[in-house]
Amino acid sequence: MAKSRSAFFCQECGYESPRWMGRCPGCGAWNTMVEEPVNPPGGRGLLTSDPGTGGPPLAIGEVETEDAQRLETGMDELDRVLGGGIVPGSFVLVGGDPGIGKSTLLLQLAAGVARQHGTVLYASGEESARQIRMRADRLGTIHPRLLVLAETNLEAIAHHAAQVAPRLLIVDSIQTVFRPDLPSAPGSVSQVRECAAQLLRVAKGQNLAIFIVGHVTKEGSLAGPRVLEHIVDTVLYFEGDRHASFRILRAVKNRFGSTNEIGIFEMRDAGLAPVGNASQLFLAERPVEVAGSVVMPAMEGTRPLLVEVQALVSASTFVTPRRTAEGIDLNRLQLIIAVLEKRVGLLLGNHDAYVKVAGGVRLAEPAIDLALAVALASSFRDQPPDPRTVVVGEVGLAGEVRAVSRIDQRIREAEKMGFDRMVLPRANLRSLSMKTDVELVGVETVMEGLEAALGR
Repeated sequence: MAKSRSAFFCQECGYESPRWMGRCPGCGAWNTMVEEPVNPPGGRGLLTSDPGTGGPPLAIGEVETEDAQRLETGMDELDRVLGGGIVPGSFVLVGGDPGIGKSTLLLQLAAGVARQHGTVLYASGEESARQIRMRADRLGTIHPRLLVLAETNLEAIAHHAAQVAPRLLIVDSIQTVFRPDLPSAPGSVSQVRECAAQLLRVAKGQNLAIFIVGHVTKEGSLAGPRVLEHIVDTVLYFEGDRHASFRILRAVKNRFGSTNEIGIFEMRDAGLAPVGNASQLFLAERPVEVAGSVVMPAMEGTRPLLVEVQALVSASTFVTPRRTAEGIDLNRLQLIIAVLEKRVGLLLGNHDAYVKVAGGVRLAEPAIDLALAVALASSFRDQPPDPRTVVVGEVGLAGEVRAVSRIDQRIREAEKMGFDRMVLPRANLRSLSMKTDVELVGVETVMEGLEAALGR
């Protein structure tokens, strides 16, 4: 009888090694390598005579296609992130920090699908049925077609799913379920990997949409082996400060839609409420006539958002000035500071710089560059910008301001929110064909952008 092979896996990132190591080369964590069997008992090798269930190979032009009928969840923001709704047979992973609202979101999702489409099975390994009922009473998600199962045995969950035949199966969480034929404990690398693989077979074989909850590590990445993210069709991250009211749902992988869309929710006593006019909420507490505060029209997928970029520049008491950024990449902040010093002449080398995007939004697009530069210069000069002006543009290393995408949607959003002036790249102004009441000021350099937003 062939002896089963074992290997060492990192419990933080899933890195595999043939021998034990004190420090994981993948994530750098210490004492996280554990020994796990590579092949489960009774597993088959690569060579097999089983023809499988996929059928013979076909020419790609002979493959039948049909538009998948998506299941609407009743939550517009969630449907937007998923690409229009839940695709039957899809396998979705939802991750996020503890207490951020993952279970609340999925319970509201389950109730919405139960009301509109049919039976939903909610299997929880972290809470009892009584606890789920208490939360459902608070959220108002009681429905006769929403079935609750408190179970950690994956075979039992799969058996009940086959008996009930639901339209949607939710497993909360993948780290708590286990396969009894594996000797390792629930949450271990081999258990998470094999349980996810079995759930994938259930989803594709029964054309059943499955949502699973995944824990995250202290660095914010999904716990367990990296293969977990490759197995699923969609990976959703639920972000936000648990002490704040806003939550952002972001797709980092989506085989059935775009990964550029985000969903914005507000946590209330009765659960998560989708936010329709996000710009109004993000700007509701914006201070007026304060140095270092600039409004920027950002694009998140197909949605324009007006966000507030805040900067605080103060004299440093350290030999090396501090640079901190919240909501944007720290490297982008350092780049803009270098451009302001070299091309504009602002001596920021002995000043601390603190930058954040208000509301908990994370922005990665280069269109924030000019607004960031204006916010830094405004705080450095202690000169407030015009509160009715929005700023957008990408900044190059030579100090030039480059064109940005979808300028029409950005202008319409600014006009809708009552702003009457926009500083934008001159290249966008040349190609603009729309009519608007917003005063458009085109600039070609950072110096011109600062003069247009702050004056000389």
